[in-house]
Amino acid sequence: MELTLLGTGAPVGLPRPECPCAVCATSRGPQARAATALLVDEALLLDLTPGAALAAARSGHSLVGVRQVLLTHPHDGPAVEVPAGLPAAGRVPDGRELTLISGHRVRAVPMDSPGTGYEVTSAEGERLLYLPPGGSPAGLPEDHRPPYDMVVMDVTGRPEALARLRATGAVGASTDVIAVHLDHDVPNGRELDRRLAAAGARAVEDGTTLYVGEYHAVPDVPRRTLVTGGARSGKSVEAERRLETFPEVLYVATSGTREEDPEWAQRVALHRDRRPGSWRTSETCDLVPLLATEGPALLIDCLSLWLTDAMDTVGAWEEERWASGGQEALRGRVEELVAAVRATPRTVVAVTNEVGSGVVPATAAGRRFRDELGRLNAAFGDECEQVLLVVSGQALMLRG
Repeated sequence: MELTLLGTGAPVGLPRPECPCAVCATSRGPQARAATALLVDEALLLDLTPGAALAAARSGHSLVGVRQVLLTHPHDGPAVEVPAGLPAAGRVPDGRELTLISGHRVRAVPMDSPGTGYEVTSAEGERLLYLPPGGSPAGLPEDHRPPYDMVVMDVTGRPEALARLRATGAVGASTDVIAVHLDHDVPNGRELDRRLAAAGARAVEDGTTLYVGEYHAVPDVPRRTLVTGGARSGKSVEAERRLETFPEVLYVATSGTREEDPEWAQRVALHRDRRPGSWRTSETCDLVPLLATEGPALLIDCLSLWLTDAMDTVGAWEEERWASGGQEALRGRVEELVAAVRATPRTVVAVTNEVGSGVVPATAAGRRFRDELGRLNAAFGDECEQVLLVVSGQALMLRG
């Protein structure tokens, strides 16, 4: 099944008309994107956008053979002019199936928002799922097998929809996930590619022709990632973003609770409100048993608070206890944690603080914490396929 993406952008395109933002300012040339529309085997057009005939011609195709035009979402603004010779655009009722003269079968998939998704099966059996902007399937069966060969969807706008597809088996390890309906909420180019790769997805330029069912290397999602950065740098947001397309996540909060500290409670509440409702939370510093067992992806936030707890436990803050066994005890705990990360069967994203680039602490205990956290970060990072440094909300790849 041949699929040509006549456009890959949001319904208003990218750049947005008259928008002064940085993303729109840099979305020029190959990075400009027309509204998303898909041409399937030159027989089926999914979504009708302005300039569809010209877009098809630029990609070396024609709309002459199109026998069906289907819309997926409400189109605001004036009606789009239908090119001469094209049938009128319509929509298949949810749950209904349409068989085309070309041999394609099209089933309408209900959404949790206004719009319709389409499952397209070719005469040879290749299966494509196309979802509207901001849409996620509603009422998917719990065991959706086999997985689709290709899914074309709004990955950046609805990452939890991809997580839902993975949870039901609709997206498997070999499914080619293509991000479309791309808007100015994510920088185009390398940053977009980086974020999508972390979700096991990819983006292509307008006019690209793909072949559903043809082998394509799915982006390799790193199994262990360390995210470091300064205070309020955006490191926790980056860590959470890396797992938002996973069907299950266990959020491991090493902070615990602090009674009579309303400011800390507010910080914790903000973190909880930002996380998907399907994530579970465990408040613990006992990380080794979690890392040693099978289970969902772990998000550990953060290693600096884990180290604080470990130093409390061994009495590492006091000079006398540090010199009389505290140092050895702490190093032993760090080695145990690092060994567990090396052997873990789970996907792990850990957050830590970068404290070695600031003011030198005024106390011996503060300098000791800074030094030990630096050692912990280095040892933990050595066991990770990917290490990121977040500065002013921008993620810089240090490894991977």
